[in-house]
Amino acid sequence: MARPAQSPAKQFDVVVVGGGVNGCGVARDLALRGLRVALVEKADLASGASGANSGMIHGGARYLQTQMQVTKLSCLDSGYIQRIAPHLCFRIPFIAPVLRDTPHAAALLELMEVFFEAYDVYQPLKNGQPSARLSREEALELEPGLNPDIIGAVTFDEWGIDPFRLCVANALSAREAGAQIFTYHQVEGLLRDGDAVCGVQARDLVTGELRRLEAPAVANLGGVWAPRLAAMAGVEVKVRPGKGIHLVYDRRITNYAIVAAAVDKRQIFIEPHENGTILGTTDDDYYGDPDDLWATEDEIQYLLQAAETMFPGIRSYRVTRTFVGLRPTLFEYGALEDHLSRDHEIYDHEAEGAPGLVTMLGGKLASYRIMAEEMGDVIAGRLDNSEPSSTHLVPLPGGEGEADLEQLTGDHRLAPYAASRLAYRHGGRAGQLLEAAASDADLAQVCQCEPVTEAELRHAIRHEGARTLDDLRRRTRLAMGGCQGMRCISRAGVILGQELELDPLAVLSQVLDLLQQRHRGKAPPLSGVGLAQEELNQARYFLVGDLGRVGLKGDACCTRAGTGWGGDDG
Repeated sequence: MARPAQSPAKQFDVVVVGGGVNGCGVARDLALRGLRVALVEKADLASGASGANSGMIHGGARYLQTQMQVTKLSCLDSGYIQRIAPHLCFRIPFIAPVLRDTPHAAALLELMEVFFEAYDVYQPLKNGQPSARLSREEALELEPGLNPDIIGAVTFDEWGIDPFRLCVANALSAREAGAQIFTYHQVEGLLRDGDAVCGVQARDLVTGELRRLEAPAVANLGGVWAPRLAAMAGVEVKVRPGKGIHLVYDRRITNYAIVAAAVDKRQIFIEPHENGTILGTTDDDYYGDPDDLWATEDEIQYLLQAAETMFPGIRSYRVTRTFVGLRPTLFEYGALEDHLSRDHEIYDHEAEGAPGLVTMLGGKLASYRIMAEEMGDVIAGRLDNSEPSSTHLVPLPGGEGEADLEQLTGDHRLAPYAASRLAYRHGGRAGQLLEAAASDADLAQVCQCEPVTEAELRHAIRHEGARTLDDLRRRTRLAMGGCQGMRCISRAGVILGQELELDPLAVLSQVLDLLQQRHRGKAPPLSGVGLAQEELNQARYFLVGDLGRVGLKGDACCTRAGTGWGGDDG
C-alpha cells in the first residue's frame, strides 16, 4: 500500500492538545483573543473524563473546610457559565438527611445547618437558593422515598449541565472565532526547533494522513493522558488518576438530589439529571489503561449499599447502564483518594528545557472556564498578546437568546417534548437549526426516548463534527434513554451513511460498534431477568442482517476524508 501523504505544514499561534472541557475552553479563550488556534483530539470531543462526570457545575461544598479557594472559584464560575450558556443549565436542589441512629444525630444536624449557612455565603455567586433546615415531616413530604428513620435534613442548591454539549459549544465558539478543530487526530510527536517545542505532528486516524501543525506554543490539556505528551518533550508531569463510576437509571426516580454516606464515609448522591437519574460516585486510584475502563461488581454494590441507607427502594429501579471516568487529579503520595486536592496547576516547561510547552492539570468541570482563562493568560503573555479574556462575557452558541417554543411546535410542528429538548441543547439557535434542515430533513423522531429528530442528527454531522454514531450520542443523547439504542440506532446509522457517503457494510459496522459500546456499560449491573432480556436484545441485532459477520469485516471508520468541522479540512 502507498504510504499516506503528509499534508503541507499549517501555521498557528497555539496548538491545543486535548478535546475535553479544558482543551475546548482554552481553545475558545485564545481564539477570542485573536490568536490562530488549532485544537487536536485523538478521539471525539468529551470522549474522556469531560463526558464521564456527574454533569454538575456545582460549588463544591465538600471542599469548603480544606480547599475554600476551590469552592469559591467553582461558585464564581458557575455563575459565569449560567450567564453564557443559560439554556444548558438547570437547577438541582439537594437534600442532606440525618438518620436517627447516626452517632450524635441531633448535634450533627445542628452542625450541618451551620456548615451550609457558611456555604450560603457563596450561593449568590452561582444564583443558588439559600439552604434550609427541614423537619422529618417536611423532608418526607418533599421526597417520600427517603428513609423514614430520619430526624431531619438540610437543603442546598447546585446546578446541572450536559457536559457533552458544553464541550461542543466551546469548540463551536472557538471555530466561529477562527480556530480549526482536528478530531480523530493522534499526536505522534512534537516538533522542535532546538529545545523549543514549536508544534505537533498528528496523524489523521481516518485517512492516515500526517499533519504538521506548527506553532510557537503548545498547550497540553490531555487530562490523564497529559504525562504522555509531556514525555515526548522529555519532561515529567504526574497525575494520580482517580476512577469514578456512576449508575444510570432509565427515569427520574426523585426530583431532589439526595446525599448519603458510603461505608467508608465518602459522600455519594442520587441525582436527577435531564430525563434520568444518576447514582455516583466512587473515587479509587487507577493504574490500568485509561482507554480501557470498566465498572466492577464491587464498585456497583458500594454505591447501592450507600444509596439504600437514605433511599431504601433504590434496588427496585432499573439500572440501564454504568459509565466510568478518570479524574486527572494532582499527584500527592500518601493521601487518601477522597482527600486529594481538586485544585489545578499550570506548568510552564521552559525551566525544564522545553520552552513552548505549557501543561494544565487538575481542576473540576465546574471551574473549567476560569481555568481556561488562567491558562490563556499564561500563553497569551508568552505570545505578547495583551487582549484580555472575554469568555465570561461572550455567550456560547445558543446562549444569545431563548428558543421560541411556540415557533418550534407551531411553525415547525415539532412535538412539545421534542421541542423542549431541542431548545435545551441548542438554545436560541434551535429555530435556525430547523429552518436550515427544512428542505431536506425530516422532523420525525428517530430516538423516542430522548427524543432526537432526523434534522438534529443531520445538523450534528454537517455542522458539529460528528463522524460516528457515538459522536451523535454525545451531541444529541441518541441511544442514552431507556432503550439504549435498540430502537433507534439502525435508522440513525442510515442517516449517518447518507451524510458521510458510507457503504452499507460500514453503516452496519457503525451500528454494531455502538451497540457493543452500549453493552460495555450495561453488562456490569445486569443479572436475572434483566440479563436475559439483554441477551435477547443482542441476539436480535446479531442475527438480523448477520451483524456478527459484519463486525469482523466492516470498517468502523467513515470512508470520506475530513473532520466535518468546516474549512479546507471539512
